[in-house]
Amino acid sequence: MLQIDNVTFAYAKDPVLEDISLQVAKGEHVSIIGESGCGKSTLLKIIYGKLPVTTGKVFWEEFPILGPLYNLVPGEPYMKYLAQDFDLMPFTTVAENIREYLSVFDPEAMRSRTDELLEMIEMVAFAKTKVKNLSGGQQQRVALARVLAQQPEILLLDEPFSHIDNFSKNSLRRNLFAYLKNKGITVLTATHDHHDMLPFADRVIVLKDRQIIAEDHPKHLFEHPRNLYIASLFGEANRIPINIIKSYADTKRQIIVYAHELRVSGNSGLQVAVTHSYYMGSHYLIIGDYEGQPIYFNHGTALENGKKVFLNIAIEVINQRLNL
Repeated sequence: MLQIDNVTFAYAKDPVLEDISLQVAKGEHVSIIGESGCGKSTLLKIIYGKLPVTTGKVFWEEFPILGPLYNLVPGEPYMKYLAQDFDLMPFTTVAENIREYLSVFDPEAMRSRTDELLEMIEMVAFAKTKVKNLSGGQQQRVALARVLAQQPEILLLDEPFSHIDNFSKNSLRRNLFAYLKNKGITVLTATHDHHDMLPFADRVIVLKDRQIIAEDHPKHLFEHPRNLYIASLFGEANRIPINIIKSYADTKRQIIVYAHELRVSGNSGLQVAVTHSYYMGSHYLIIGDYEGQPIYFNHGTALENGKKVFLNIAIEVINQRLNL
């Protein structure tokens, strides 16, 4: 088990993280999400031992993870960290980069392990290509295979798919997280992309204002966002008073409504004036104005600017949000 106890860290005088406590079970996949600058990468660096904590402690099982004040070279043999800079050997081949840490294996095991990882990152055809000739996304895949080469007990991933095109990203996500779950590797993924965690994470940690503000299963967190900040990490969302959508409601309480949950209706509901239509492929994202507040909703076709429409939401969604 990974255990983080009351950790605080500051780069200068102002804390970036404050009183962070977290437990991650062996084999669990935890995603860390939040806006840019909220401390996602910093938390991974603390866990890895690259940054010293101001207060608090970090343990893996019963062993303390010590920072740079104690270890000249950060990291422990049972832990690997994939940063946003890849730290590859540019003048050697893809296969040689992966095999760098496999010298303790016998030749047959080394070949088998390298082939397994090349297949997982979908780079078999590039095994003999020098890294300097690869694209940024291909290099990120090689870096991923390299940190997995020695089968770490715990893996820290910092925006692991940020350089990879959408064509390759979806299958790589499925390959990687199925591989890690099958091997029982504990994973912490810092990401800004909800596609990295909604289908794959066992638990999600939300960071804001130096602290953990939410911790839940991704499905439950998505369906029951506590506030607009959390909902906005999953997509366009609105905070709307219920009695404006449903005139018979006897409460002025506001609820969080995603853009895809609003529907254009006949002559009742929330009336907005259309200001923009954005083509999104399967639908249009429409922005409407309600008393100076932008309202985001999806629609099958573009709507003329200035057109007034009514928006409604299913009663099931309202009840779901009221039960937070």
